[in-house]
Amino acid sequence: MSHAAVTIRIVAAVITDPAQRVLVVRKHGSAVFIQPGGKPEPGEAPLAALARELDEELGVQLDPATAVPLGTFSDWAVHETGCRVQAEVWWARVSGTPRARAEIAELAWVPLRPPHGHRLAPLSEDHILPAAARVIASG
Repeated sequence: MSHAAVTIRIVAAVITDPAQRVLVVRKHGSAVFIQPGGKPEPGEAPLAALARELDEELGVQLDPATAVPLGTFSDWAVHETGCRVQAEVWWARVSGTPRARAEIAELAWVPLRPPHGHRLAPLSEDHILPAAARVIASG
């Protein structure tokens, strides 16, 4: 008998720099880079959760009016064994300079398309970055 995998619902951001590189983050104790974001609190709106997470993790302010929805993507979680992660993702503009804070150990700017030069979570590499590349390339 197989059990359905637990699905962890999160919100995540694609933040680009002027060279159209994408910001990814690595948590303490992990070798894998992921999109910045996290789990909404009960009753918290997705963009409000994303703004809170970006402030906590990176010290930047999200401009919700400029956030472009990229879609909802799902794959196996890299930090919770046997779980799937489902991310509601936005291409987002932020103000401030991103810095690693809270559970974030390291930041990296990676190209939208492979090779990325860092080990990325399947959710980022196989789903989020290809979707972002399609949207950003189309203007």
